[in-house]
Amino acid sequence: MTVVDDTALKLDPEEARRARQERLERMGKWVLPLAIMVLAIVLWDRICVWNEIPQYILPRPGVVLQTLHNDAGLLFSSLLVTLRITFLSLLLAVIGGVGLAVLFAQSKWVEMSFFPFAIVLQVTPIVAIFPLINIYVDNQTVKLLLCAWIVAFFPILSNTTLGLNSVDRNLRDLFKLNGATRWQQLRYLRLPAAMPYFLGGLKIAGGLSLIGAVVAEFVAGAQGQSSGLASRIIEAGYRLNAPRLFAALILISLTGILIFLVLSLVSYLILRRWHESALKQEH
Repeated sequence: MTVVDDTALKLDPEEARRARQERLERMGKWVLPLAIMVLAIVLWDRICVWNEIPQYILPRPGVVLQTLHNDAGLLFSSLLVTLRITFLSLLLAVIGGVGLAVLFAQSKWVEMSFFPFAIVLQVTPIVAIFPLINIYVDNQTVKLLLCAWIVAFFPILSNTTLGLNSVDRNLRDLFKLNGATRWQQLRYLRLPAAMPYFLGGLKIAGGLSLIGAVVAEFVAGAQGQSSGLASRIIEAGYRLNAPRLFAALILISLTGILIFLVLSLVSYLILRRWHESALKQEH
């Protein structure tokens, strides 16, 4: 007959403490930001009341929410225009960035020849490029798309190139010893190894594509050529309609957060079964 030690059934105090700490951290990750956000909104409201600030300078949060409800049709229709530019530019950035990164991985000479041009596009302010695009491109949608694409393109290209070049040399030599072709190495070794890098670049590019679309709309909206959300901000600024301006800014912020969360979820779902970064989150 086997005797079971009662102490073995008890949870180790250190493990219990660690489990409580993990639960608190999981709760704190959501509770603390929400509490700080609520406190900031209450403080914003109280500052407006205590200082009797006019609503055309700084509206109260309730006024902003009411404006967001009243102008929902106008603001959300403009948001759809901005989102169309955002997602199209992100799609083009993924296609162009991954395709060019694969080309760079096949030839160091190609990478050394063309990578500096990608850096030039990245470091040049988009407001400096838009006047040239405005001269050479007639279609308004294409103008905005080019501006947003330029902003979102480099993170995907840079991260994917880094991932393709970060393959373990021992694994690469093993593939060569077994007679793997370049295509087989790319498909079965280099692309899977580059996936976490690509997904990291995708999360960055998602936010940048929204920023690029909004900045391009600001430049175009100043010329009366945009119907996106940025043009509503410019219009509200000219009319001293601060509640609508704040409502549009809140929509942009919430959209950026939603894009980041969706891309983070996509990254987790792809990596959760095999990559260490996602496994740590799971366990």
